[in-house]
Amino acid sequence: MKRRNFLKKLPLVAGIPFAIGGIPLKAMGANPLSRLARLSNNGRVLIILQLHGGNDGLNMLIPVEQYDTYYSRRANIAIPAKNSLRKYIPLDSTLPADAQIGLHPDMLAIKGLYDSGKVAFVQGVSYKNNNGSHFRGRDIWFMGGGADDYYPSGWVGRYLQKEFEDLGQYPEDFPNPEMLDPLGIEMGSDVSLIFHQQGNIPTSISLNDPEGFAELVNTLQGFQDTDIDPRGRPPAIVENSPYWKELNWILGLEQKSDDYAQRLYDVFQAGGETSVTYPEVYPFNAPNGSKRNNLSGQLKLIAQLLAGGCQTKVFMVKIGGFDTHAEQTTSYDPTMGAHAALLYHISAAMKAFQDDLRSRSIEDRVLTVTTSEFGRRVHSNGSYGTDHGTGAPIMIFGRGANPGVVGKVPDMNQNNIEMQYDYRQVYANLLKDWMEVDEAVINNDIFFGNFIDGPREEGGNYEPLPLAVNVITGSEDFVSQRYALDQCYPNPAKTVTNIRFKVNHEAPVVIDLFDSRGDRIRNLISANYAPGTHTVQVQISDLKSGMYIYQMKTGVFRDSKKMIVTK
Repeated sequence: MKRRNFLKKLPLVAGIPFAIGGIPLKAMGANPLSRLARLSNNGRVLIILQLHGGNDGLNMLIPVEQYDTYYSRRANIAIPAKNSLRKYIPLDSTLPADAQIGLHPDMLAIKGLYDSGKVAFVQGVSYKNNNGSHFRGRDIWFMGGGADDYYPSGWVGRYLQKEFEDLGQYPEDFPNPEMLDPLGIEMGSDVSLIFHQQGNIPTSISLNDPEGFAELVNTLQGFQDTDIDPRGRPPAIVENSPYWKELNWILGLEQKSDDYAQRLYDVFQAGGETSVTYPEVYPFNAPNGSKRNNLSGQLKLIAQLLAGGCQTKVFMVKIGGFDTHAEQTTSYDPTMGAHAALLYHISAAMKAFQDDLRSRSIEDRVLTVTTSEFGRRVHSNGSYGTDHGTGAPIMIFGRGANPGVVGKVPDMNQNNIEMQYDYRQVYANLLKDWMEVDEAVINNDIFFGNFIDGPREEGGNYEPLPLAVNVITGSEDFVSQRYALDQCYPNPAKTVTNIRFKVNHEAPVVIDLFDSRGDRIRNLISANYAPGTHTVQVQISDLKSGMYIYQMKTGVFRDSKKMIVTK
């Protein structure tokens, strides 16, 4: 293939794009055997979910205690609290009053994940002097700096460089037997600054799927411009110029792409088809361009690659459309529209993704964190939308998430969402607790400052944020604090017994009775109950002597207890 045709063909392959994290690595003096042992024991993966355009956190996490002020500031788009079939979903009655929030009604699946102990929310995440610019804002979040910094590299690129520095020099020594896969994979047509390292340009290839990637690279049979340049390299006269560096990198891409293409194809095939159905379309009213779920395919592909043995450490997925200056909601229903569809897509796709990971027995390896360049203003505008703001909430998904809500509900009397946490606090703590990166590396080589427990510019010190757990032990304690089914009393019983249960939010509660063979006898309780503990007396005088099972179902919570009937 001629060089010019190769360069033309790279951006033309449509579909889900990859950016293979081309990180040049420096061989250091550390013991490579001990380094490889540590790498082999940490198969954890971080997925960064970019909400492109600036997400409106206030219609995602609705303030409960300040609801009246919230409604007065954005009456034309405010999510209803009552008297509506579609109203906000109370998240967690055990939270302090100043942290009480409701979820958008299209985030029901995230509510289920939260109740299962798989979601954490962080309120008011931003950076000092947030300027509300899309391009500059993304650069700041991706480079891992402040408003006045202009780093040429990204914080993920710096992390990957340090993580694999003992395995050789990229591209000469990669892939190798210890690391066969791309260090980072990015979905999207752009190569984000987040994967950059100073002096290097990340590789980016677009493809519909790994089969398409392999087919593309297999057509690259080598450059044949022998009459122009026998070596297939830039002429020596431009050596070390910017042109030489970029073109030399592009020419080297062919050789490395062949290795990665075959590897990604192999692990994709080894991963096999999923048994989980991913959502494809928003089921309610929304603009046509907002109906399709563009996140599902990206997450589905990642699950299959990981199941097939891919050891890539960081993935980046993207969903756009959050720049909602106008028609964020419909004019006739504030719970529907473009923003509602986006929240549904995230909620439903993340639920399917977690189910997929669990079905493949790799759920314990993967943590997902959201990012968006800024939030929106507290007040709405006259176009059923919101304008550029500053702070916004972040979501963290996975069994490794420390479930709950970090931070307080923002002050609804302000124009902008005030910063409670610097975004680098979030990422630094996730690198420490989830990816198990040494604090000195995080402070000195990745974020160039201590955002874990170091001094704050405005005085005092940062405090560690428990956003992820180092050892996954289960979510039973989290769930039992919010939902419970107690042993009935009296037990054994003759004519009546009392069933006591606890629920975390107003929801239907169903308790059915089964015999010892598992056959359903009848329903004992079926009604809506407010948050709290409830006791219901049930009649059992018509039952024969023996052992029975009563089972409670509400939301994602399931539990069963024994009941003995005597005559």
